[in-house]
Amino acid sequence: MGERVAETVLKLGGSVITVKEKASTPDTRAIRRLSREIARACCKSMIMVHGGGSFGHFVASKYKIKEGYTNPEQLFGFSKTRQKMVALNKLVVDALINNNIPAASVQSSACFLTEEGRVSYISLEPIIGFLKLNLIPVLYGDAVLDTKLGFTILSGDQIASKLAIALKSERIILGVDVDGLYTSDPKLDLEAKLIEKISLRELKKMLTKIGGARTPDVTGGMLGKMVEIIPAIERGIKVSIINAKKPGRIYKALKNKDVLGTKLKL
Repeated sequence: MGERVAETVLKLGGSVITVKEKASTPDTRAIRRLSREIARACCKSMIMVHGGGSFGHFVASKYKIKEGYTNPEQLFGFSKTRQKMVALNKLVVDALINNNIPAASVQSSACFLTEEGRVSYISLEPIIGFLKLNLIPVLYGDAVLDTKLGFTILSGDQIASKLAIALKSERIILGVDVDGLYTSDPKLDLEAKLIEKISLRELKKMLTKIGGARTPDVTGGMLGKMVEIIPAIERGIKVSIINAKKPGRIYKALKNKDVLGTKLKL
């Protein structure tokens, strides 16, 4: 497939749209505000992906879904994780629709298969069909079937990167709960400095310094995001890390305006 199908992939982290320390608690104010910013930006040819935050991670961690199927009790954990993510996705899609955005929920576990946690198959046809109708597909991190493990957790970050590559996207915008990529974990180190621009080569060098998640996060926090996003950067896709907790910043990023954050490129 040679043509560009989706210009932008917008990934909103679970820490942005949920209260990550409290199980199954949405940040409804943030969801509504971000929906207004997205509507104001009037982006077409865009895919949205969101994380699980306190909806998916607590349940998935309790039942060890990421590690794969080992006992029948996990089947309830798989079901519960999926239902939690469907519930969060509904809140996001409802907010988008309420702001006159033609959003269409896409069940990630129906489009993706993994092998030992890595995407091995994507059913792109429904997603491409939505985009051609000027609908905005909204996918999410999910509990998915795995050909070796039985099932596992597929992160929204891996989904965003894989879709951007498959659909020849121009850019990925990662909406997180910090101002961007830092020299060390800004939540633990007051001396941490924001990195406004970084090359792929420099990023690979500093990967060991990037902090993981402190709250239950089965997908690896900032370290996981960077590992997943490297293949997209290698293919010339521009990546921006933006603090989606700060009003107006996602809007500016979508409009290609100057905004505080980190830009990653080859």
